Amino acid sequence: MEPVRLLTAVAAPILRANIDTDIIIPSREMKSVSKTGLAAGLFAGWRYTAISGREPNPEFVLNQPAYAGTRILLGGENFGCGSSREHAVWALHEYGIRAVIAPSFAPIFFGNCVRNGIVPVMLPAAQIATLAAFVQAAPQTHRITVDLERCELRAAALPPQAFRLEGEARDMLLEGLDAIDLTLKNRAEIEDFRGRDQQLRPWIYLETNTQ
Repeated sequence: MEPVRLLTAVAAPILRANIDTDIIIPSREMKSVSKTGLAAGLFAGWRYTAISGREPNPEFVLNQPAYAGTRILLGGENFGCGSSREHAVWALHEYGIRAVIAPSFAPIFFGNCVRNGIVPVMLPAAQIATLAAFVQAAPQTHRITVDLERCELRAAALPPQAFRLEGEARDMLLEGLDAIDLTLKNRAEIEDFRGRDQQLRPWIYLETNTQ
């Protein structure tokens, strides 16, 4: 997984509450179990005026030239609610999104973001509204910086905003680790425990013939 330490990018505001996983990736767009091939279906119900013909809706923010290259989303309360489908995060990641800033997240979606290299940043709605107004004035130049090392969000003349992302979640994103890789950082301690335990309980480690 690609580490995320310092991200400065175009941010797109979609300030709606309860954006659920079926909005992020409708079930009709989930045509495989792979992490690839999903970006075209991201926000399909909003991005296209005719789903079958894929006619872009010019009013949707991600279709507007001013927001080309968006890597950060500004969202509303309870972002990622609904079903637990991980495809929603896969679609965001394949599209290029590396951070979502919202007042709150559905817990499963939050965890899926962490496990797939997307930084979930929680800020009060009023602060996000201020950021959105700043971005909308000039999206390509009024970029937002997500500094995961400092847990700080910056945007030009606006005052820095601190956010919290602690423990394993922050470590996984900073180092580009999945849950197994994170555990294996303690390989020496694990092997030391196994060695001591094998001396105390050798029968646990006996190989058995199951054939």
